[in-house]
Amino acid sequence: MPIYEYACGDCGHKFEALVRSGNTPECPTCHSKKLEKLLSVFATVAGSQAAAPALPSPCDSCGHAGGPGSCAFS
Repeated sequence: MPIYEYACGDCGHKFEALVRSGNTPECPTCHSKKLEKLLSVFATVAGSQAAAPALPSPCDSCGHAGGPGSCAFS
């Protein structure tokens, strides 16, 4: 059963409804069947939160004073 978002044409209430094939939902506030199906929007993570921070490469990237291969990555 898909979930759809609707706006009631009579009272303006916006709501989500599980809709089975062949069934017409009604507004939970005023029970009107004069509904407009809305475009569903989904959430995503954008910007710096979208990916995990890159780890340094195992050699010569951490600036360890002992030089390449002297850090804990080797």
